[in-house]
Amino acid sequence: MMRYVNPVIRGFHPDPSICRVGKDYYLVTSTFEYFPGIPVYHSTDLVNWELIGHCIDRKEQLPMDLAKPSGGIWAPTIRYHDGIFYVTATFSEKGNFIVSSKTPAGGYSNAVWAELDGIDPSMFFEDGEMYYCANDCGSRYVGGEEGISVAKMDPATGKVTGEIRRIWRGTGNGWLEAPHIYHIGGYYYIFSAEGGSGWGHMVTQGRSKSIWGEYEPCPFNPILTNRNDTTKQILETGHADLVDDGEGNYYMVHLGIRPAVASKSNLGRETFLMPVTRKDGWFVVEGGKAMLEAEISGTGVQRPQKAVAADFSRQEWEKEWLFIGSPTEGNYVRGNGELLLRPSEKRLPDGHTGVTFAAMRQPDFSCEIRASLVCGGTDLRAGLAVYLEPGFLYRIYKSCEPDGDYVVAERFVEDIYVQAYREKAAGGTVEFTIKADKSGYEFFYTINGDTVLAMKGSARFLCTGMANRCFTGTVAGVFAEGAETETAQVRSFVMTPEREMI
Repeated sequence: MMRYVNPVIRGFHPDPSICRVGKDYYLVTSTFEYFPGIPVYHSTDLVNWELIGHCIDRKEQLPMDLAKPSGGIWAPTIRYHDGIFYVTATFSEKGNFIVSSKTPAGGYSNAVWAELDGIDPSMFFEDGEMYYCANDCGSRYVGGEEGISVAKMDPATGKVTGEIRRIWRGTGNGWLEAPHIYHIGGYYYIFSAEGGSGWGHMVTQGRSKSIWGEYEPCPFNPILTNRNDTTKQILETGHADLVDDGEGNYYMVHLGIRPAVASKSNLGRETFLMPVTRKDGWFVVEGGKAMLEAEISGTGVQRPQKAVAADFSRQEWEKEWLFIGSPTEGNYVRGNGELLLRPSEKRLPDGHTGVTFAAMRQPDFSCEIRASLVCGGTDLRAGLAVYLEPGFLYRIYKSCEPDGDYVVAERFVEDIYVQAYREKAAGGTVEFTIKADKSGYEFFYTINGDTVLAMKGSARFLCTGMANRCFTGTVAGVFAEGAETETAQVRSFVMTPEREMI
């Protein structure tokens, strides 16, 4: 058996969906307002995952400039059928869409808009047909009762080809979402999430002899929840997808959080893996809750996370980079050992699409982010930031002003603004460092070999529970704002997670 530590994909990676093709597993997660959208991970053992690409990596695929904070791309599902990978998701500002590719890592089509509305769509292929299901939110039903509806659909056009039928009303715990259908043995099984994506989150299950129902609820529901887990090591578990290893073993990937401060997480929802057993023909998790440590069939070893160091001699971006909404491509020029940032007049605290901000997901509670840069002029602010959503961020930067250069450190927490540090600084190269742990962040800068601790900030105020309906997690990266005629040169960027997993 292979022992492993959860989560298997750390940092902001909610709403996981998985499929197996031979001995290879592919997994996708939500990205909300960030571009590129829907990362694709690959694994051969379900424990060690590699980021291989994105489903949404071209502007023409989706109108990402419309994406609002915690809007954009919700709850993707990935499935493989007849040589093609299909991914469907909700674009919260417009509707449900499908993209497809013959290769999992990239090359996905432009969005095909699905006729079935609702959120958290999923696909099931059988006998040459695609069945499409989603939480229809009661939009077609008297009284607005929530439920899961299914229809046959043409995946190439998104057109419904038959009747839309409601098949599952859940177990009455509210916020019914995230449906997935499987045909195993003589039954069609449906997995869904209930209880809301918070403390009451859970995975429930039903089954039927026909895909159209009626589905009977599992007597062991909820089959996964940490709502009563007094250890509080893992909370808010739900939104699961089932996979088998081809040898009779079943597992589920699901989301959850590891609390940092006061049962809240600044990393957001992460991707967990739990073994699944059969009980009276149902799929259940032993103990009914997610655990930090578990075992899986296999003989491999879980590898620690690796540092990501940008190679600015190459024009191609490392796969870990993210941008808010549709990036203004002319504001980022890579090559010759540096990343040239052209400032945006938009301020990072406002979080609008098009702001000059290149970031990566915070990889774990304990990590270090370093960036060195050179900038000058009279109206330029450039440096390093850790960002949750508009109005919730900490940053340290070089401020180039008419009377000289300053190092400034700031905290933004909703309507509270604190300038914690401002000192005159020498010109030339400055290195900024953010050191993070579960309790918070420390912000340093180094000029001419002298290092100064400029600011500390509590992790509490960057936790998703502090911001209203924040579905993402912290990201950290370099930014520039000010006059569009000026530039900042980023010479290095390294994000290093804690080597020893906790």
